[in-house]
Amino acid sequence: MTPTIDWSGPFEALEEGQVFSTGTRTVTEADVADFASLTGDEHPQHVDPEWAAGSPFGERIAHGLLVVSLAGGLVPFDPERVVALRRVGDVVFKRPVRLGDTISVHGRIAETTAVDDTTGLVALTWAIANQHGETVARARVEVLWRDESTVLIPL
Repeated sequence: MTPTIDWSGPFEALEEGQVFSTGTRTVTEADVADFASLTGDEHPQHVDPEWAAGSPFGERIAHGLLVVSLAGGLVPFDPERVVALRRVGDVVFKRPVRLGDTISVHGRIAETTAVDDTTGLVALTWAIANQHGETVARARVEVLWRDESTVLIPL
């Protein structure tokens, strides 16, 4: 059995190949409208039902960057361990996410690299899936992770 990631564990306990799966999140019409308003991305594929009905997808779909952002919210990064998001790359959108679709993230540690005496860089591969288990997007995400000696201890 492949070991799962201990999100509260120190950098030095992480190993390539450790896996994770998240909970789920349903993409709503309000999510798409709010994202369009926030970003200014008012492409009719996302916000105009009549226009979208004549598109190759036949209906409105979620913005790709919204899907990646929601996926990031599903990953249970421990704020006592994960210092910062360093990079999101190699994103490939495989299928549309329709309003009402439910997504989850499945992934693994692809690589760990010590940065200094207190942190390491952890590269994770993500497969974002819909409720049918179909991959809708893939990404490589890098985060800075604290080691054992740098956990914040509340007073």
